[in-house]
Amino acid sequence: MMGIHPSAIIEDGATLGADVTVGPFCVVGSQVTLGDRVELKSHVVVTGNTSLGEETVVYPFCVLGEVPQDVKFKGEAARLEIGARNRIREHVTMNTGTEGGGGVTRVGDDGFFLAGCHVAHDAQVGNGVIIVNQSAVAGHCIIEDDVIIGGLCGIHQFVRIGRGAIIGALSMVTNDVVPYGLVQGPRGELDGLNLVGLKRRGVARADITALRVAFQTLKDGEGSFMERARRLGEETDSAYVSQMVDFILGDSDRQFLTPR
Repeated sequence: MMGIHPSAIIEDGATLGADVTVGPFCVVGSQVTLGDRVELKSHVVVTGNTSLGEETVVYPFCVLGEVPQDVKFKGEAARLEIGARNRIREHVTMNTGTEGGGGVTRVGDDGFFLAGCHVAHDAQVGNGVIIVNQSAVAGHCIIEDDVIIGGLCGIHQFVRIGRGAIIGALSMVTNDVVPYGLVQGPRGELDGLNLVGLKRRGVARADITALRVAFQTLKDGEGSFMERARRLGEETDSAYVSQMVDFILGDSDRQFLTPR
């Protein structure tokens, strides 16, 4: 059974799953798909070619699926895909993609997007991501699983942030961040590993030790940063270090934040 408030506007063509709740003064566009048990609290706008996965909850004054904030956008077909069980708090904005960026903005499952944060066009956001109040992820960024972005941060376009990394509040991140890295500072610097996050996820002590050794090797070893990474890949037997190395050696449009 669906609970649709009389003041809500559901445009013809919208697809609503089972037990969807649409609260007062919400607007749901004609190309929108809401999965089972999605809840729109009130004053929510979901528009464009946008899908929300099951059990996602959207709080008042969010705008999801509006056109990109990109002067190159000329009205081409694009979409926004939001996964399951996300919590999207007040005043969050997420835009559709652009033709130049692949045409789709994706957000994974089980994310927590705090009040006022923004996910821009063509961003690819993984599972279990937390973006804290008033932080902005620019266009074309890749945010891997289990990343935490603190409050009032800016993530520059095309930046990649590796799995399990944490970005401290008030940081401006202009270069790629290795998996499990800890970044902090007005111009974000790679300042260590996200040890608290690793321990919370139950990562084995041996893997944490391997990551710490890998971090020191990347920081102080011989040769260039990329040469150190390649050498780590040849020497390690830790899956976590291998993941970090694969990330570093992967394709990117940005340089890396290197350990200080």
